Amino acid sequence: MKLLITGANGLLATNTIKHFLELGHSVKGLLRNKQKFVLPSHPNLELVQGDITDKSAVENAVKDCDAVIHIAALTAPDLPNYDSYYKVNVLGSENLVKSAINHQLKKFIYVSSANAMGFGTLENPGTETTPLKPPFTESLYAKSKLEAQEKLFSYADKIDVVMVNPTFMLGPHDGKPSSGEIILMGYGKKFIFYPPGGKNFVDVRDAARGISAALEKGENRETYLLAGQNLSYKEFFQKLVERSATKSVMIKVPRQLLLIAGYGGDFIRKLAIKTSVSSANMKILSVKNYYSAKKAEEKLGVHFHPIDQAIDDAIDWFHENGKL
Repeated sequence: MKLLITGANGLLATNTIKHFLELGHSVKGLLRNKQKFVLPSHPNLELVQGDITDKSAVENAVKDCDAVIHIAALTAPDLPNYDSYYKVNVLGSENLVKSAINHQLKKFIYVSSANAMGFGTLENPGTETTPLKPPFTESLYAKSKLEAQEKLFSYADKIDVVMVNPTFMLGPHDGKPSSGEIILMGYGKKFIFYPPGGKNFVDVRDAARGISAALEKGENRETYLLAGQNLSYKEFFQKLVERSATKSVMIKVPRQLLLIAGYGGDFIRKLAIKTSVSSANMKILSVKNYYSAKKAEEKLGVHFHPIDQAIDDAIDWFHENGKL
């Protein structure tokens, strides 16, 4: 099978490409800059430079493929308005599914986000049927992913559309880095400031296997959470402390202090200045947004591991590539 995988130089896409190449598939990777791709060349891998908002680039990428795995997304937390997220995450996704239909592809795998689903507690974690709730209803990114899901499902009578919603991914090959930035923020630091909330952490290779299983077993119009281990930020950073030779002091940042900073960030955003500090983002850091992968485990047969190995392998990869 020949697969188009978008966002090819991102953490998840890179590990997904590696997974499918190991299975013997051919992969066409769509990305904006070939120079940032971190894997070695492979005879079954073709890199195509382009942007999902460019319809001609999308047509060229989809051509000759059997299925699309759409991972590319605008995830930047610092943009002050919704238009940029909408253009990439909604309209760009629509460009891809329309092209896939035009080329008579059979399956379209959309990688959304757990942020587009409602979270739960440690005792009652969020599932695919939990409705989105505050503070994620205030997140421009989450709003765009949810709108993209609805837009893509509107085409499910013309092509099989399957959604997978990973949580916060960690692991090797994080070239930017993206989510691995949380490791660089805490590993080896003398002082670690952590927020009061928590989140679900998933090994990026488990997420890649989840995508593979969704391609094989996922049903049209269905959504599957790809979730690993629920941890408070304190518990997560303690894992980094255990792996470092540095004697770190951990300091909890109070919710009220985060909110004060967030409202200040809101004012800065009104001046059209980019900042990742906003009331929505600070509220998100203050809640424990936990999820369950029970449906993916039962329906797709995917097993999700504790996050420890992903942390170890991410640290090793950052060391090997001069980021630590």
